Amino acid sequence: MTMIACGLLLIGIFFYVFYPERKVEAQVQKTRLDFLRERKEMLYDNLRDLNFEYRAGKYPEEDYAAQRAAMENEAAEVLAEIDLLERQTPAVQQVRTSSLGG
Repeated sequence: MTMIACGLLLIGIFFYVFYPERKVEAQVQKTRLDFLRERKEMLYDNLRDLNFEYRAGKYPEEDYAAQRAAMENEAAEVLAEIDLLERQTPAVQQVRTSSLGG
């Protein structure tokens, strides 16, 4: 009896985990800009954590400097791409609205 109950529970768990969602069209598709904004927030959080751990004495100076420089470089690249995409987005929207209107 216990084996049957465990088997049914296992089938139920697999069904719950792997059954596809019915409202696929309702799912929001992430844009590159959304992804970059999330990446920026994650990098900022990582920099704050790195600074905290360095002040707590968990990192030697040279490791801290190398990791911080790498994170700052990546953050600068992400910010540059965000800026580029944000400058392009209004132009694309303006072209779409002008082509629809006239």
